[in-house]
Amino acid sequence: MNVRTLVGNGILAALYIAVSMLIQPFGFTQIQFRVSEIFNHLVVFNKKYLYGMVLGVFLTNLLFSPMVAYDLVFGVGQTIISLLITIFSARFIKGIWGRMVFNTLVFTFTMFLIALELHLAFGLPFLFTWLTTAVGEFVVMIIGAPIMYALNKRLNFEKLI
Repeated sequence: MNVRTLVGNGILAALYIAVSMLIQPFGFTQIQFRVSEIFNHLVVFNKKYLYGMVLGVFLTNLLFSPMVAYDLVFGVGQTIISLLITIFSARFIKGIWGRMVFNTLVFTFTMFLIALELHLAFGLPFLFTWLTTAVGEFVVMIIGAPIMYALNKRLNFEKLI
């Protein structure tokens, strides 16, 4: 990994942590609005952002989660699985908007892992928790898509890292 990629991913991880810290009470409950999840769209532009996202989620869960052990397995696992599915799908989905919509749907669907985590940790009802966490993820990701698209016009994420 070259220095530019390493630094870019470090900055991404730091941004993920900072934004997560600002909304901490809403990022770890049954109804989650973790605004920092909009950064998941970066892999649509360049797969190298995977490292910064995984590191950011790992450190955020390590530092702020009330259920660290569960979050390090389920939260980080959900991020890795979702990002890898999105990266793999780029071979078949060519447009940026199509990939962002697919990415949003993948992250929304895989929230069943977070629902399972909350079910195991707190005994919350699985299906209802999947619904509430999926809705929160969908809202954040769908609102984040045009924001990331607009930022890309200015910053060119593909070549930034």
